[in-house]
Amino acid sequence: MYSFMGGGLFCAWVGTILLVVATATDHWMQYRLSGSFAHQGLWRYCLGNKCFLQTESIAYWNATRAFMILSALCATSGIIMGVLAFAQQSTFTRLSRPFSAGIMFFASTLFVLLSLAIYTGVTVSFLGRRFGDWRFSWSYILGWVALLMTFFAGIFYMCAYRMHECRRLATPR
Repeated sequence: MYSFMGGGLFCAWVGTILLVVATATDHWMQYRLSGSFAHQGLWRYCLGNKCFLQTESIAYWNATRAFMILSALCATSGIIMGVLAFAQQSTFTRLSRPFSAGIMFFASTLFVLLSLAIYTGVTVSFLGRRFGDWRFSWSYILGWVALLMTFFAGIFYMCAYRMHECRRLATPR
């Protein structure tokens, strides 16, 4: 059980760090504009060596930002529950901490999936036509890697929960 929780905690730490880095950096998309390279993120865009805040309140940016922040918050609370799962008391039979941590990581996975799906759909359908020479960049890719890491953290914690439940039910009272 502790090996699953250890693997889940490792995936959770890596996934949460990647979520924060992906959310904070401004390399979600790169494109060429008027002969010079530019890149943009969720919070600002850069043309050449000058960066500007994204002041427009466009719905897909706001949705992407909100889901990425919710995902990072769920992952952080999952880490807290996961760390507390190592100190699981037998008195908490109604609320299993590994189960709760797994649910939080699955919620984080869902939020980052929604965020990346919204960003991908709008970028491919609208911005892809506007900028001829464009591509997704490393911040966007970190978001997909974070999705995988939070998903596997949830899987590890659910396996730890199942292993704990099987042992608890097999123990004679």
